[in-house]
Amino acid sequence: MSIAFKKILVTGAHGFLGHHMVPLLQQQFPQATIITVGRGDYELLAPGAPARMFQELQPDGVVHLAAKSGGILDNRQRPADYLYQNMAINTVVFDEAFKAGVKKFLTLMGGCSYPATATSPIHEEQMWNGFPQIDSAGYSAAKKMLLVQSWAYRKQHGFNSVVLVPGNVYGEWDNFNLTQAHVIPALLRKYLEAQERGQPEIVAFGTGRPTRDFVYAGDVAATIPWFLAHYDSSEPVNISSGTRISIKELAEAIKAVTGYQGRIVWDTNQPDGQMDKIYDVTRLNKLGLRCATTLGEGLRRTLAWFVRARREGTVRL
Repeated sequence: MSIAFKKILVTGAHGFLGHHMVPLLQQQFPQATIITVGRGDYELLAPGAPARMFQELQPDGVVHLAAKSGGILDNRQRPADYLYQNMAINTVVFDEAFKAGVKKFLTLMGGCSYPATATSPIHEEQMWNGFPQIDSAGYSAAKKMLLVQSWAYRKQHGFNSVVLVPGNVYGEWDNFNLTQAHVIPALLRKYLEAQERGQPEIVAFGTGRPTRDFVYAGDVAATIPWFLAHYDSSEPVNISSGTRISIKELAEAIKAVTGYQGRIVWDTNQPDGQMDKIYDVTRLNKLGLRCATTLGEGLRRTLAWFVRARREGTVRL
């Protein structure tokens, strides 16, 4: 049965996924006030800030997106920052939502939280079969604790919370800073800048052999209103396309979209990460949901947005 909300709070609303999701929440819950907050409104790491946020805003639904996130290089260099900040924010915001009497709490964790030894396609039941890939373990282990908190608060208090597991998300409003970016925004930027400077080659990290499952951010965002209204379980659900592509094939696809004519040089001194990571989306599909935007279409939308945002100075570089 669908829950009728009066106020839905979205933390991290001005970030990557929030830009895609907030308009859809407004469409799907026209009777509710959608409250969007970011770090400028409440610094969630500050003592007392989460409690004050709930006291002042009094939501009955929460979509918690606020997190410290970044690419593999930044994760490798600062694992303690990723561990502490995500655990601190998630633990306190979750607890304060319960104390405030929120009807439904929905949040996201990373697909990188699955064990490094997980076999693809990765089903949700593999979550606890091992430790995450070491390159992002600080972030991944912290986000994984959301599942434990969801289970514990449901068992002890009957608190209704949902934890979803998006795949490798890309799209408009992504982070294009080369020290923090994931592979798609990083390559898009490298190709465009090399093209503008007349450079004969770009450098991509790793061997190009790993395979991944990419999902367009708009598709992920489109599932959130349904889960908020209808899904009442602490069992996680993978939100991805369920399709496999190698990083080398991805690099060629992005090259084609940008029109770059130069060479790709692979820096094999940089990490590949997990060699094969594809998500089983059977549980998602059984709920009547799917992420159908093709990679080509998603890349074209992302590129068009990046070109415009860079011209307007509204993209993180």
